[in-house]
Amino acid sequence: MRVLLAGYAADRYISQHRYIAKTIEQKVLQMNKAPTIAHDNAPSLTPLVTLLADDMEQVNAQIVARMASDVPLVPELAGHLIAAGGKRLRPLLTLAGARLAGGSPHAIGLATAVEFIHSATLLHDDVIDESKLRRGHDTANALWGNDASVLVGDFLFARAFELMVETDSLSVLGRLSNASARITEGEIKQMTIAGVADTPAADYFDVIRNKTAILFAAAIAAGAEVAGADKAVIEATHDYGLQLGMAFQIMDDAMDYSQSSAAMGKNSGDDFLDQKITLPMILAYGDGDEAERNFWHKTMRDGDFADGDFDKAHSILQRHNAIERSIAEAVTYASAAEATMQRIAEQSKADPALLEALCEAARFAAHRQT
Repeated sequence: MRVLLAGYAADRYISQHRYIAKTIEQKVLQMNKAPTIAHDNAPSLTPLVTLLADDMEQVNAQIVARMASDVPLVPELAGHLIAAGGKRLRPLLTLAGARLAGGSPHAIGLATAVEFIHSATLLHDDVIDESKLRRGHDTANALWGNDASVLVGDFLFARAFELMVETDSLSVLGRLSNASARITEGEIKQMTIAGVADTPAADYFDVIRNKTAILFAAAIAAGAEVAGADKAVIEATHDYGLQLGMAFQIMDDAMDYSQSSAAMGKNSGDDFLDQKITLPMILAYGDGDEAERNFWHKTMRDGDFADGDFDKAHSILQRHNAIERSIAEAVTYASAAEATMQRIAEQSKADPALLEALCEAARFAAHRQT
């Protein structure tokens, strides 16, 4: 009888959260008023993608070749995630970093390694977050289960390290190994502050610096380093990637409260239901009155969600301009990323078109809607 009651309670809990999640998605679709920063010509990744198209074609071929395995599930599951698309921004940055320093025969393999590291972290993240949607498609864990997703993620990490060793650069291997460790540290810290509504903004920035920005930084700096760039250029590319990555993640967190699932390619409102502490909520909590703070404690700390709570959360965020202020923070980081391109221009003979494309990529990170 106790087992039956426990099963009934669990089913009821899951059904309630599915209903709330569906309600959140409907509310976001109804709002459809995502705050944006005015820009005459919306920034795009197109210039960077166009300049590096031939190299990226080789990276894609390398991805397919290195996913090969005698165990059919490995390429099937990994291929599902990679074929779902994505911006491929991290391997693009590796290729760009190498191109800034004149190019390297190791750039293709290194960019492939960076994409494998990123894909492995996504597989693991989706298991931890129990996500069901990624890039507009069912997640691997939703289709094949958690065990398979974790193990294939481990396989991709192993392949990434094989590719890094092939560069014959201990420094590059150390840079990307350190980034991989810091990504894990960021995820662990994010887990420890989940539900802690009064989390300081500094802790949030520390989380996203490790969880997201460090791989952007390591990706472009490793590309520059493997191509023989001098120390000043390597440091400048690292700074660029770090600032761009911060802007990218802050925008991602802002969009979770303001964009539909169709626009983002993942479930909207997930951060709210998962009790993740992000910048919009931190800003609203900091400026909130006692009643508003009690609401965040009820939802984010206690996990006590009811129909209409997402509506209320969004109203509080709007009252304190929390989404707009978060986007403004992302713009600040993007501007800092652009400024590093001036340093590189002064310290190298890099292609001006590539420098401008990287500046536009930084602007894109803070203005994107997907």
